[in-house]
Amino acid sequence: MKEQSDLKRLMGYAGKYRYLSYASWVLSAFSAFIMLVPYWYIWKVMKEVLDNQGNMANASGLTHNGAMAVIFAILGVLIYIAGLMCSHIAAFRIAANLRIKTMEHIVMLPSGAAESFGSGRLRKIVNESSAATETYLAHQLPDRAGAIATPIGLLLMLFIFDIRLGLLSLMPVVLGFVIMMTMTGQRMQQKMKEYQNALEDMSNEAVEYVRGIPVVKTFGQTIFSFKKFKSSIDRYEKWVIAYTKELRMPMVFYTAAVNGVFVFLTAGALLFFKGTGDSTFITDLIFYVIITPIISVTLTKIMFMSENAMIVNDALKRIDSIFAMEPLKEAKTSSEPMDSSVELKNVSFSYDGKDNVINDISLSIAPGETVAFVGPSGGGKSTLAGLISRFFDVKSGGIFIGGVNVKNIPKKKLMDTVSFIFQDSRLIKASIFENVRIGKPDAGKAEVMEALKNAQCMDIIEKLPMGMDTVIGTKGVYLSGGEQQRIAIARAMLKNAPVIIMDEATAFADPDNEMKVQEAFSRLAVGKTVIMIAHRLTTVAGADRIFVIKDGSIAESGSCSELMNKNGLFKEMWGDYGSSVKWRV
Repeated sequence: MKEQSDLKRLMGYAGKYRYLSYASWVLSAFSAFIMLVPYWYIWKVMKEVLDNQGNMANASGLTHNGAMAVIFAILGVLIYIAGLMCSHIAAFRIAANLRIKTMEHIVMLPSGAAESFGSGRLRKIVNESSAATETYLAHQLPDRAGAIATPIGLLLMLFIFDIRLGLLSLMPVVLGFVIMMTMTGQRMQQKMKEYQNALEDMSNEAVEYVRGIPVVKTFGQTIFSFKKFKSSIDRYEKWVIAYTKELRMPMVFYTAAVNGVFVFLTAGALLFFKGTGDSTFITDLIFYVIITPIISVTLTKIMFMSENAMIVNDALKRIDSIFAMEPLKEAKTSSEPMDSSVELKNVSFSYDGKDNVINDISLSIAPGETVAFVGPSGGGKSTLAGLISRFFDVKSGGIFIGGVNVKNIPKKKLMDTVSFIFQDSRLIKASIFENVRIGKPDAGKAEVMEALKNAQCMDIIEKLPMGMDTVIGTKGVYLSGGEQQRIAIARAMLKNAPVIIMDEATAFADPDNEMKVQEAFSRLAVGKTVIMIAHRLTTVAGADRIFVIKDGSIAESGSCSELMNKNGLFKEMWGDYGSSVKWRV
């Protein structure tokens, strides 16, 4: 199957607006022809002046020819503006549709897949890659139509007046085109890919660095603490400098060639047409001197169009890298969970398709039971919780909620069944009311206020200038990590999902906030199946069962007292945790 061209793919997002794109090309080409007409009238003005030297009274056509030159120049500009209006309307629609299509696909992806892709990289692709297509469609394509039309018109005009001067004026064009070819082509496309990779890498690392600024300030570190970010800047700098030096000499020769038309004309006229002094030849020579700079402008446009075409090609490939990520498959037949039980049967999972991070885990959680996942960092606790929420699909085995495989539960129903509270819950830039109502979009203010009360958020509401209608992130209104967690818990309470997963939910809370968060958890957990992930072992001591996860497997399980009596990994962790709590500066 023949691969679609980039332009055809982009037109596929245009819908009925594609006809505006076509119209912009026609108008731009027509404008290019019209813009050459004033030069014809300028030539007529010059010829009339030279033919009537000393007797300007006979030069009766000067005013008419001058006026016609101005009229056609204005007409050409107006037609070009009309073409740009058409191209911009179509370009904006295509870019918007491309972003919508990309975001719709991202929404369908597993939450874990989008996170592992990198938020900075994802943002750059969605925003900047679609913006690259916008520039290409709004400016480059209409200009390309004009750039094609201009040489055709120029060739006719160059050879109509004096074919010898016409050939001379084309010599630097040929030379410039040859030099330009050395700077474009397949090699340039590879360089453009490397350039975009360097930018993408730097953008992704910049986002991660900004997110880590609180840690930097807390521990008095500098930018050099973030070696990956600094390294990405250094790689970008090294690549750009090397690439600039590589193209320095070809660009010098190209610029000299395309801007040296006057030199070729003057040298050629002196060498081949010495002694020719009639007014017609002088008029033609002046005409060529005036009009041939258009050639250099046209060539430069073509060069930048080639570069932008490569940028668009690279942008579409990066968008394709998002589309290449498989969305979660919806089952042909769907079922609803019978209760809030959770069961894992021989579950294995790997991120790269090779090395398992979860190895053949089987466990069963009864409805209304509270369990905890603990264990060394990197053991697979959060991955296991993510699999239950279907952030990823298991490599083998099955996960069942209420006796139904999560793959057979409709996505919306699964989201209504499971609430996930992260350790770094984030609020959107909206009011507290809107942030909480995400859990239940049709909820009224009374329901939201009740959820806020149960989540121990009234002290937050009371200190805000407009209560729960206060917009977070504006006019200096921000919440601490612990306060954000309580708002997130209010959202989960409003959602009222039967299964609650809490991943290190008190990790960043201060003592006062932690006490309130724990109280909110107690109310949230009533009648729910709760899965807790924690490093603070005191927070899970009251769990019905504790699963100790190490190296992707269950090392041991039981209640807190049972595990302490086993003298195994959990007791060792408890001792280490107790020592760390007692540590003082």
